[in-house]
Amino acid sequence: MHVPFIDLKRFEPNFLEKWSEKVSFLSSRASFMGGEEVELLEQNLANLTENKYSISCANGTDAMQLALRALNIRNGDKVLLPNFTFWATFEAIVNVGAVPITVDCEMCDGGMSLKYFIEAVDRYKPKAAILAHLFGWSSRNLQKIRNCANRNNVALLEDGAQCFGSKFNGEAIYKRALISTTSFYPSKVLGAAGDGGAIFTNDKDLAFKVRQLANHGRGEHFAHVDVGWNSRLGSLQAAYLNITLAHFSDRIISRKKSLAIYKENLNYEIIKQISAPSQIDANGYCNVSYIEQYNFKRKLEEELFNNKIGFGNIYPATISNQKGASNYLLSHVGGDEAHKICSSVLNLPLFPYMTGPEIYWVIEIVEKTIQSYLENKKI
Repeated sequence: MHVPFIDLKRFEPNFLEKWSEKVSFLSSRASFMGGEEVELLEQNLANLTENKYSISCANGTDAMQLALRALNIRNGDKVLLPNFTFWATFEAIVNVGAVPITVDCEMCDGGMSLKYFIEAVDRYKPKAAILAHLFGWSSRNLQKIRNCANRNNVALLEDGAQCFGSKFNGEAIYKRALISTTSFYPSKVLGAAGDGGAIFTNDKDLAFKVRQLANHGRGEHFAHVDVGWNSRLGSLQAAYLNITLAHFSDRIISRKKSLAIYKENLNYEIIKQISAPSQIDANGYCNVSYIEQYNFKRKLEEELFNNKIGFGNIYPATISNQKGASNYLLSHVGGDEAHKICSSVLNLPLFPYMTGPEIYWVIEIVEKTIQSYLENKKI
């Protein structure tokens, strides 16, 4: 049986028909930029994230850059970021001319280390920091990190590309953030039919600045009050997302059910679980474990591949160890916890509407590999 790592074609009944009708309708009117679909999407996103303002843009990386610019991050400003995150977080800092400093993570949840965050703030006096909410949740120290940033006048941007639909202490995880972002890349929990992104905030001035920067720094149509760039979400992408939102809760429920089956059946000492903190209602974005025994990890990946089961290594290298970081990175604060996770992480297939046979086939192969490995070790 072939089980893909992710399958973007598990559409609900009539989803494609609704999408085709919407494409035809918008195309017949040449309604490709702005308009009702974008306005509706931004209102839907504001409601779901419990923010007053939602500004759509071209992609998730732009969303972070727009947020940093709105926070007045400029050339030479120091910005903290997790050492365990996607490269785009680093790129966003560099692309606005700021100086990145990586901070180590916690092994238990993969989130940014509070201890090393405080140390980095004290040592480098950064102007801003980016906190990445990975795997559908955030650091268990989210509120403490927010409090530390606030006390020290550090503008905290929260990268929520993987946590859309998650809740923190019963509220949308974005609600209490100064400013936060998401990506609508197709593989995300809320994915578009291409690239897209959004910025969320309850601050009127920040929202105004983000929208202005995303539209060439316009004050009026041909009057430009700042240097921005073109980062607008098209109407077709907005329409696709609006249709998807009608099924969003069902997709989250499906993800959570699959994740629960994995965790119940793969409770082995040889596979360490990285889990959401207790105060986080995670969205089931990803099944993530780490395997400290390299030989077993290699054997398991081999068996998954041989049995046509997709898997991932998210992420296989830390930011500070990337070749492209060397010319820009000022420093790293902390130890090598992020490196430990990167070298041992393994992600099993998890996406909406996985079938029972698919999930249990993955579990069967993992269990067989574990038993074979342990028996061989005894010989």
